Amino acid sequence: MKITFWGAAKTVTGSMHLVEANGSKILLDCGLYQGRREESRKLNSELPFNQKEIDALILSHAHIDHSGNIPSLVKNGFDRTIYSTHATRDLCTAMLADSAHIHEKEAEYMNLKMKRNGERAVFQPLYTMKDALDAVELFHSVNYGKRINVADGVDVVFHDAGHILGSSLVELFIKENGKEKKLVYTGDVGRKNLPILRDPEYIAETDVLITESTYGNRVHDNVINTNEKLKHVIIDTYSRGGKIIVPAFSVGRTQELVYAIHQLVNEKAIPDLPVYVDSPLSVNVTQIFRMHPECFDIETLNYLYEGEDPFGFRRMTYIRTVEESKQLNTSKVPCIIISSSGMCEVGRILHHLKNNVENVNNTILIAGFMADNTLGKHIVDREPRIRIFGDFYSLRAKVVIMNEFSAHADKNELIEWTSGFQKKPSLTCVVHGNEDAALAHKSHLEELGLGNVVVPGRGDNVSF
Repeated sequence: MKITFWGAAKTVTGSMHLVEANGSKILLDCGLYQGRREESRKLNSELPFNQKEIDALILSHAHIDHSGNIPSLVKNGFDRTIYSTHATRDLCTAMLADSAHIHEKEAEYMNLKMKRNGERAVFQPLYTMKDALDAVELFHSVNYGKRINVADGVDVVFHDAGHILGSSLVELFIKENGKEKKLVYTGDVGRKNLPILRDPEYIAETDVLITESTYGNRVHDNVINTNEKLKHVIIDTYSRGGKIIVPAFSVGRTQELVYAIHQLVNEKAIPDLPVYVDSPLSVNVTQIFRMHPECFDIETLNYLYEGEDPFGFRRMTYIRTVEESKQLNTSKVPCIIISSSGMCEVGRILHHLKNNVENVNNTILIAGFMADNTLGKHIVDREPRIRIFGDFYSLRAKVVIMNEFSAHADKNELIEWTSGFQKKPSLTCVVHGNEDAALAHKSHLEELGLGNVVVPGRGDNVSF
C-alpha cells in the first residue's frame, strides 16, 4: 500500500490523498485549494496525476475543500464512480453546480475588467456548469455502515463523522498478497453535543490512520455557553444600531446559526430584529437538510416531531435574488446577515463586508476556521486595512470570534476520538492542518502511544 498526499498536507484546504494498493488507485477526496489567488488557480487546475488512471473516488463529505475540485477531475478524464453517503451526494448536487456558477461568473468579471484595461480577454473558468453536472452523474451513494466493493481488493464502509450533514469517517479494507489491511481516513472529525447532527462514531481498530488536525493545537470554548455568548453579541450590536455580518459556510454553519438564533427568539432572549440568510446555495442546502432527518440527533428530531422548523421562524428571510441582496446593503435597520462563502473568498459576503466593515456600529461575527491568506483570516487578525474586489477598506467594525460554532473537533476532542481505537494504528499520517497544528497533534498522538506518526507535505508518500 502506498499513499501520496496531494492536498491538505501542512495546510487545511484542498484535501486529496491517493491510495495505491493491489493494483488499484483510490482517490480520497478531491477538494479545492483556497488561498492566494494565483497559487490556488495553479494547484486546482494542474492535478498532479493521471486522472484517467483513478479507479474510484471516495468522498468523505461535501465541503468544498474536500469536494470542490471533482469537476476538474472529471473534465480531465476521470469517468469512474464517486462513492459517498446519500446526504453528501445530494449536497454535492447543489454545491458543485454553485461552485461552477461562481467560477463562470469570476471569469466573466475578470474578462470584462481586462477589456476595460485594453487587454485581451483570456480568462477561463476553472470548470463549467457542464463539468459539474457530468461529475454529479458519477455519484453512487450508500448507507452508513454498509460494506461495498469499490475496486479490486478494496472495500469501503462509511461511519458518521458528526461534522456536517452526511459527513463520514472512511474505513477502507484492502486485500494484498492474501492479507487484509485496514485504513481509516477521518475526513473531518465532528464534535460532541453540537446541535442538529449526531456525535461522531468511534472505530475499534485500524492499521493505518489518516487524521485531520485543523484544531490540533487549540481548544474551543465550551459549547454549552454558545447561545449565551451569541445573545450578548446580538444585544450589544443592536444597542449600537448596527448590523451583524456573519460569513458562514452554506453547509452546516448556516443551519447551526439559524437553529441557535431560533432558540433565542423562542426564549425571547434577543431583540425582535430581522435575520437574513443571503445565499442561494444556503437556501438549497437547507432544503436538503430537511430531506435527511436520518442524520439528526434526538434533540432535533424531537423538535421536528413537536411541529417546529429548526431552520425557519417568523423574523427570518431566505434571500435568493441579487436585487434583494443589494437592498440589505442600503437598509439602515439593525439586522443579522448570514452569507457565504465561509472564508470570505467569493460570493455575496464580499459585498456585505465591503458595505459594512467601515462602520464602527457593525459587528463581523466569525463563526468558523479561516485558512491562511484568505480575506477571512485577515479579518480574524484584525488587520487595519483589508482588500475587497481589489480596493482597500478600513476595518472599523467590531470583530467577534466564536469558535464554539466550529464543526471541527478541537485538540482535546481529537485526542479523545483517537483514544477510542482498541487496536492502535502502526502508521498515522497527520493532514488537514497548518504545520504548527499538525505538528502539535503529532506530539499528542505520540503521547497516546501511537508509533510512526508522520506529518507529510504535498507530494510526500508513505508505504505500508
